[in-house]
Amino acid sequence: MQHNGGHLPFEADVTSFLHYDQSNRITAAINNTLTPTTLPPGTIEYPTGDGYPPGYFVQKYTFDFFNYAGIHRPVKLYTTPVVYLSDITITTSFEGQTGKVDFVSVVGAISTVPRDDISMEYQLLDKEGFVVASTGGKGLFEGQLTVNNPILWWPIGMSNQTAYMYTLKVSTVSSSKMLADVYRIPVGIRTVKVQGTKFLINNKPFYFKGFGKHEDADIRGKGLDYAIITKDFNLMKWMGGNSFRTSHYPYAEEIMDMADQQGIVVIDESPGVGINLENYNPESLKHHLEVMEELVRRDKNRPAVVMWSVANEPRADKPEAAAYFKPVFETTRQLDPTRPVTFVTHYKAWNDQVCQFVDVIMCNRYYAWYHDYGQTQLISRQLEKELTDWYNKFNKPVIQAEYGADTVAGLHMDPSVMFTEEYQVETLQQYFPVYDKLRKDFFIGEMIWNFADFLTTQGITRVVGNKKGILTRERQPKAAAFILRQRYLNITLEQAPSGTGDDLLDALIKFESRKPAATPSVYGYPNAYG
Repeated sequence: MQHNGGHLPFEADVTSFLHYDQSNRITAAINNTLTPTTLPPGTIEYPTGDGYPPGYFVQKYTFDFFNYAGIHRPVKLYTTPVVYLSDITITTSFEGQTGKVDFVSVVGAISTVPRDDISMEYQLLDKEGFVVASTGGKGLFEGQLTVNNPILWWPIGMSNQTAYMYTLKVSTVSSSKMLADVYRIPVGIRTVKVQGTKFLINNKPFYFKGFGKHEDADIRGKGLDYAIITKDFNLMKWMGGNSFRTSHYPYAEEIMDMADQQGIVVIDESPGVGINLENYNPESLKHHLEVMEELVRRDKNRPAVVMWSVANEPRADKPEAAAYFKPVFETTRQLDPTRPVTFVTHYKAWNDQVCQFVDVIMCNRYYAWYHDYGQTQLISRQLEKELTDWYNKFNKPVIQAEYGADTVAGLHMDPSVMFTEEYQVETLQQYFPVYDKLRKDFFIGEMIWNFADFLTTQGITRVVGNKKGILTRERQPKAAAFILRQRYLNITLEQAPSGTGDDLLDALIKFESRKPAATPSVYGYPNAYG
């Protein structure tokens, strides 16, 4: 079998190929070549001339991260019984002191087992393992469980019980009364919706204090690394963050599991990055729709996932973009009507053709970096105008999905110049007052670019990768990390003045709030480490 695209799981039935009572070998061949119809897209170029050997070619792409190859995540071989659970969709809601867990199960079985002979059992267990709701019956493939006095799933910093998870135990039983299959899936009871200019989680306004990230680190690159996953979540919480975007592709399931468990909110993004005019064709669209179906199928039951992002920085200023993305948004909403849908643009309000379809505006902008070099005094003026333009045109809430400046750790100069730690701090400090002014109205979140430095293709604008991280690739803080940390913790204190309910987090916030702003000295060392 063949499968187009990485990042998302797929499976193949190998039963008919097995030789029983013998050793069997399963071979997986991986090809990381990018074409105009893959996601992300790319091209193969064949330079000519005396300077190149015969058959020489290079892979070209426009996105700004390294195109790793190989198998980065687990490959599993498993068996199923005659009757087995192949999929389950869970949606949750609550009203007053009553929670509801709706489910739709898909059961696989050989043709000799009639569907009506399959009995289903559903048990919802709390963290202590006690059954709080149950139902079952022959042919009961969809239904609802009612939970009295439910403990809701809350993001970090919003409740005294962060990320509470129930467990739904689903069992299939054949007519012979023999247990056929059992599956346990974590369930967080929570709601998400956009209402006016607010993003509501459990009917309370949520402000994104987050990060753009990458699956990337030294030593293992994009390969699954449990130590790095743990380190990253600890650092996000240390800095007071509550969210991240899976820029610019779906992340490993182990990362998503951790987000569910830690109460870190996720904007779940497809690998639709680097899309240009030549990629707006029927074949690419067909593949994009398939990818969105795979993404929603994988992550639809995760409480941490609060919004889908269908693409990052596509060519969005032409009518072709609207024609391409309209069905992508429509299909994604059909697949999951319970979550908002967005994409990330780097165009302006006056020429973007795709933001008409989104529920939340997400924009990337690097003032005093890719233009007006060194002129940080212009940032606040330009930023406020652009963010206000977005709202005035579309009347939708706005998130700054990316902002920042490249910074080489240990490089210092006073007055600040580009690439120094001082310049990164100065840049961020010009954004923050505008965010504070506008979040009283339509502005609902800020996500620094980037959480950590990461590897890219080679080029004269990239010195061993992209250096916009507030952490190094080895996860060591630059001066800006301390500035961002104090800001995020202070926002948490502002939004929960009586405390978050997390004693350790409350103590940390109160300790930090008594300290002066952490500004770097001439040598870049913050005067308040925290």
